Amino acid sequence: MTIKWKLKPGTTWRAKLQKDQPPKLVQIPPKMQNRFGTGTMLVPRPLDVDSLIRTIPKGKLATTSQIADRLAKDCRADCACPMTTGIFIKIAAAAAEEDLANGKKRITPYWRVIKSDGQLNEKFPGGTAAQAKRLRAEGHTISAASSKPRVKDFSLSLAKL
Repeated sequence: MTIKWKLKPGTTWRAKLQKDQPPKLVQIPPKMQNRFGTGTMLVPRPLDVDSLIRTIPKGKLATTSQIADRLAKDCRADCACPMTTGIFIKIAAAAAEEDLANGKKRITPYWRVIKSDGQLNEKFPGGTAAQAKRLRAEGHTISAASSKPRVKDFSLSLAKL
């Protein structure tokens, strides 16, 4: 299932990605303390998420959790908000496809970001089929044994962020 996001008329994904907002450190909300404990939570900037994705080399992968953990570490926070991190990964992906459509050759390699269990991301442009095609082109094997495609032996290809 592919989920389509709509933009307000006149807004580009690149504009959403470059939204001028500083990273925020907040106290971990009570409802999230069972998962993350107490302390500080980072609400990252979209461009910081995009920049980190750009560091993933060809043939390597990163999980959404790795990205959130690295962003939190860089800002000396105990964790990063998983919801906003995921949204900003999606925005980086859509902005990359927009850049490609506008003739740019080097785009953010968002297809190298997978879920923590190796699953592909159905919310990326083109859904899991497009992500699988790009990952296969970089030498990864995609297992379609279940209804949710995964990168086979993904842990062997994880980048160090």
